[in-house]
Amino acid sequence: MEKILVGLKRAVDYNVRVRVKSDGSGVETDGVKMSINPFDEIALEEALRIRERGEASEVIVLSIGPGDAQQQLRTGLAMGADRAILVEADAALDALDRARVFKAIVDREGVELVVLGKQAIDDDNNQTGQMLAAVWDRPQATFASEVAIDGNTARVTREVDAGLETIEVDLPAVITADLRLNDPRYVKLPDIMKAKKKPLDTLALADLGIEASPAIEETHFAPPEARQKGIMVDDVSGLVTALKDKGLI
Repeated sequence: MEKILVGLKRAVDYNVRVRVKSDGSGVETDGVKMSINPFDEIALEEALRIRERGEASEVIVLSIGPGDAQQQLRTGLAMGADRAILVEADAALDALDRARVFKAIVDREGVELVVLGKQAIDDDNNQTGQMLAAVWDRPQATFASEVAIDGNTARVTREVDAGLETIEVDLPAVITADLRLNDPRYVKLPDIMKAKKKPLDTLALADLGIEASPAIEETHFAPPEARQKGIMVDDVSGLVTALKDKGLI
């Protein structure tokens, strides 16, 4: 296998408390720490391990979004990726448009394996990997907790509702990473310095022959209702009375 493509989404850091803009038009990102989506970081770690085992020659990281996403791509390069590609898009794309972008890069680069995080922690859609497999017309193995490459076959252990399921898919294919697949490596200062010299190409959607056409329009954002203050009851009858007062029974 020659090339592995990994998607890195720029998202609000998981340690940051998310705030909705006062006008309800979206999530506040000004002055907020942004990081690689954690599931994408796991996907990149797995791709690097595959390459380090001699089962692939090159790992390419791809991000779709504003120019600021170069920061997350540089972090991916510091982790060990060989090259980075940024497809600039000012407007937010839906999962299908993102899948089309990945498909265009797959065709452009001759990629044999795409590894993505199973979902992003901002929109939680869990759609891009499956849609990419559909538009690419290739097999998919989602929610991976273990991956083994044997020639032109990937053996993937998946986390499903009933426990674990092991399947084999022929390459080229799409794999999406679950939380327990691995623990991503820490980035060291020398690696950060080396990453500045690695190639990072910037493309526009038009360069790929793609026009953003989201099927879903997000019209308003609102924070969840504040949790009501709890009360203490002395016994079961007091609990029943309290539930009746709230109209729950």
